[in-house]
Formats: sequence, C-alpha cells, structure tokens
Amino acid sequence: MLIYRRTTSRWRRAAKVAFLGSLAACALTTRVQAHGIAGNRLFAGTLSFDDPAVADEAILPVVSSLDYPAQGSNVAETRINAAFNRLLTPTLAFTIDSGWLHQNWPIGNLSGADKTNVGLKYEVWRDNRHEALVSVGLAWGIGHAGSAAVGTDAPNTVQPGVFFGKGFGDLPDSLSWLRPFAVTGAIVDETPVGSSRASAFAPNLSTGRFDPLAAPGVETLHWGFSVQFSTLYLTSRFDGGPPKEEPASQWVPLVEFKFDSPSGGKTVATANPGFAYVDRTWQVGAEVIVPMNHAGGNGPGFRAQLLLFLDDLMPSIFGKPLLTDRAPAGREMKW
Repeated sequence: MLIYRRTTSRWRRAAKVAFLGSLAACALTTRVQAHGIAGNRLFAGTLSFDDPAVADEAILPVVSSLDYPAQGSNVAETRINAAFNRLLTPTLAFTIDSGWLHQNWPIGNLSGADKTNVGLKYEVWRDNRHEALVSVGLAWGIGHAGSAAVGTDAPNTVQPGVFFGKGFGDLPDSLSWLRPFAVTGAIVDETPVGSSRASAFAPNLSTGRFDPLAAPGVETLHWGFSVQFSTLYLTSRFDGGPPKEEPASQWVPLVEFKFDSPSGGKTVATANPGFAYVDRTWQVGAEVIVPMNHAGGNGPGFRAQLLLFLDDLMPSIFGKPLLTDRAPAGREMKW
C-alpha cells in the first residue's frame, strides 16, 4: 500500500507539472484545424477519455453498460453521457458534460443524474509534419450537481488535464509498416475543493433497503491512452505528402486503456478494444469494455458513441468561433 501511494502521488505530481509546462508552451500555438487533425493524421475521438482535439463538437450520446463491484455488493450500471464543446477562439473552447445513470443492485434499482463539469480546453502545440497535437484543459466539477442515489453527489472539484496525440506517419521507409499507427492519451487530476463530503446510498442485503452514507471527497487521477490504426494509409488517398483534403471517411480500429486511481484506493483498470468510423460531419464508435483487474468489473461490458462535428454539420451557426471573426483554418491542410 505504501508503494502504491508513493506511485500514485508521483503520477499526480507529474500530471500537474505537465499541465503547467503545457501552459508555458502556449506561444508555440499554430492555427487550429477541424476535428483532431495534424498533417495526414486524424485522431479519432476516444470513447473512454477525452481526445486532444479543440473544436466545435457534440457527443449525443455515449452509452455504456458494465457490471462491477461496489459498496460490498455488485451493480449492473448503464450510463448515458453527453458533452458539448464550443470554440471561443480558433484554439480555445468552452466545454460542458453531464449524463444519467441507472443502477441495478441485487435488492433494487436506482437512477439519477451524473455530475456536471464545465471548463476550458486549449490547443497549445501542433506539428503537422510530425503528426503531433497537444492540448490542456481546466474543468470545474459542479458540487452536488449529481445524484446521491447513484453515488455522484460529489463536492466541487478542480480538474487540470493534458491531452496529446502522436502519429507515426513520419517514420522512415524501413519502418513504413508502423506509419498507420498513432497514440493518444489523457491525464486529468481531479481534486476536491473545500470540506464538503460526498453522499451516496449503499445496499443493505440484510434489510433489503438502501442506507445513506457519506465520505470525504478523494483526489483521483484519471489517465489513459489509446493505440489507433489509420486506414487512410492503406488507400490511394495517401501519397506521402501534405493531404489534399481532410483525411475523413475512414475506419479507425483502436484499443483504449483507461485507469482511475483514487488516492489511497484501488485503481480501476479496463482495456477497451473497438473501432471508429469518421466521416466529415460525424463519427460513430463502439468498443468492448474488458476489466483488467477486479475493481474494473465482473465481466465484459460495452460502450458506443455518436460524435458530431458541428462546424461541418451546421456551418452557418458554428462556422466561426464566438469571440473572433476569424474562422478555424480546418480546410487548409498545410504543413
């Protein structure tokens, strides 16, 4: 346990240092491109954590189902979440997300609202030639916006994060077979603010009722990464140079690895193999949730997502950021 706490503390310190370092790199920012595109690389929107794109987007919805151990029992949970991102400038977006949960316990069912988060996300670095993209975010978890019935009645939280993507299309000819691959990742440190406590209900198997309980908010490190395969590299649309058009309309097989590490608690770990199909105005994705430890679940689950690219879907409304007349340079695929 002591080794675990030292390790997670080191991860948290690293996340905070990376976040502050990324803010210092803001001067390197270049013009944004639509979706999550850097050069020939389209980073598909991940389903279990946020991707590095800063754009006008809406997730309507992402649906997941998983059985996992909780409160000394087991629960089958269905989660429906939604998110909305609106560009304020070509590189800065306002973000909001929330959702709804339904839990099936051995003694009955509970339903309620998920917590709500609002924040800002900023693209700090892009390298089109080397297919690299880095963004940072700062979100506020609104205290007690969720439901105690489903364990989301949490205190206020502050959530600094770093989001990155790196494609391997710049590798030499000797490693050309690796060029379709890319890696994306996210590190978010969720820290409670103030002294308020989280409320929840726990099943009492002996009485057949749900008993209320309260616990202090716990700092949690949310982190994960994905390995993606761009099928663009297998088609005649890819000629090795700057793309002539957005590299949309492609299948992206991927596997995501997601970890939630609460301070002093067990890490919830899952592997999530699946796929995404990315079109010009939307993306659809699905994956299997495979627990990597006991805390991660009792067996396989699933997750599916519909992601809308609002700037392409409704250009008359989302064709330019709110705070500037300069539209994002998403159509100019330059190195």
